[in-house]
Amino acid sequence: MSATTIVAAPAVSLPPVSTFFQRFCKNRTALAAAIILLIIVLIAIFAPYIAPHDPARSSLRNILKAPGSVYWLGSDDLGRDVASRLMFASRLSLVASLQAVAIALVIGMPLGLISGYVGGWVDTIISRCNDALMSFPALILAVVIVGLMGPSLTNAMTAIGLVYAPRIMRVVRGSTLSVREEVYVRAARATGCSDARIITRHVLPNVTGPLVVQATVLMGQALLAEAGLSFLGLGTQPPEASWGAMLGTAFPYMAQSPVPTIAAGVVISVTVLCFNLIGDGIRDSVGRMRRSGD
Repeated sequence: MSATTIVAAPAVSLPPVSTFFQRFCKNRTALAAAIILLIIVLIAIFAPYIAPHDPARSSLRNILKAPGSVYWLGSDDLGRDVASRLMFASRLSLVASLQAVAIALVIGMPLGLISGYVGGWVDTIISRCNDALMSFPALILAVVIVGLMGPSLTNAMTAIGLVYAPRIMRVVRGSTLSVREEVYVRAARATGCSDARIITRHVLPNVTGPLVVQATVLMGQALLAEAGLSFLGLGTQPPEASWGAMLGTAFPYMAQSPVPTIAAGVVISVTVLCFNLIGDGIRDSVGRMRRSGD
């Protein structure tokens, strides 16, 4: 009798990057959103070089000035240039959103992999705790956490990351449940591969696609949550400025000078919309590549 040799299938890799970009560029809406977001990121990076004025410099003679008189978008209640402050505030808002999503990924991704791959009572406990956290409104839960930790941007982003971690965990768990039953995972397990190796080489690459989509959408939601917390005074603290803090500062003076409030609101809305459209474009591109077998 000849011995039967079971050969594990190679790890499943992500679709080629070039193919993905070709698919993504065909989605004109997502491509336009990516270009707009790239411009916003470049403005944030080069804000010290392109800002027309010092964002922290106040002028008592130019309080609540109309746009075009002295400054491009007018001035705020302390006579500071609104356009310059928007440019510098973009750095804080974007980095804060990235920090919140990074915290959510660090917490939610390992829990989702463990819950989906191990199953059994481990999956039950993690899933029930996850469902309990998701039953609370995200912003309300973040306000409670910030209230306990104290108002600051770091605490606000930590709270938002903790609130969004269950969403990451749910996406990763669902993808892991479907991947762990694939033939190549069973073959790898039959050849004696350790669970850690199977997760890192076979499960994780197939989870990355949905995870990237979810993380992109959460970037926009985290930016919106940060703006809400800063508007309430629980996020960015003076003299630092984020878009949400600028919105909260300008709102009481909207009757006298509506431009600072409208400008901050428009920038927040456009950035969040760009993240959502990019997430939809990534999801559609990955889905078409899987259907076509690329």
